[in-house]
Amino acid sequence: MSVKELLVGLARAVEPGEHRVWAVRCARALGLDGVAVSLRWGAELVWFSDEISARLEDVQFTLGQGPGVTADFSEVPRQVPDIGAYASERWPQFAAEAQAMGVAAVFVWPVRTGAARFGSLTGYRKGPGPLTSGQAADGLRVADALAGRLLAWQPGEETFQDGHDGSGGVDGSGGAGVVDLHWAEVHQATGVLSFQLGVPAEEALVRMRAQAFASGRPLTEAAREILRDLPS
Repeated sequence: MSVKELLVGLARAVEPGEHRVWAVRCARALGLDGVAVSLRWGAELVWFSDEISARLEDVQFTLGQGPGVTADFSEVPRQVPDIGAYASERWPQFAAEAQAMGVAAVFVWPVRTGAARFGSLTGYRKGPGPLTSGQAADGLRVADALAGRLLAWQPGEETFQDGHDGSGGVDGSGGAGVVDLHWAEVHQATGVLSFQLGVPAEEALVRMRAQAFASGRPLTEAAREILRDLPS
């Protein structure tokens, strides 16, 4: 599938069940093994093509480190063509987690309007190596198209009792609709923890991240445990 065809298909990706299909096609069109789309510097995962893509975003959000959560985009896209060689010193924990998943390279395009970035398109490969100039340019076209769509879209209203996102994902409870809020429980648990501990929400999130990392669990699992402990 060409990038032109991919962007035409973006209009249909708003339909329930089409999110992951489009993300898989996006990865293939850009020569990647997987992609994920997130908002607010990784604070909200909305779409992903596969479980490794989702887990990569979860790791960055949990650790607060990685190419997708940095505010510096002096180069577009941000390329980490060899995680072992380029990321081990700057993001040691992220690099270790990514390599454990079999990820060798990561690429991030900002999703933005003008100079204001509000999200990112993150792709990975299982083999090292940089993007071609064409792939880098195509990814920017996709990111720019996503910016226009995401600014106009709203979260879906449907929810799934089994915690799935309607397209096979396992990290969500936010609904199938146009944008799936996969980390809604994290934000809810942050508010609960902030109230219980009497600390700002930012500190509550840091503590929950630390707990998740120390126990080797995704941040979503730590959040669900907090929510399960609430009195019924």
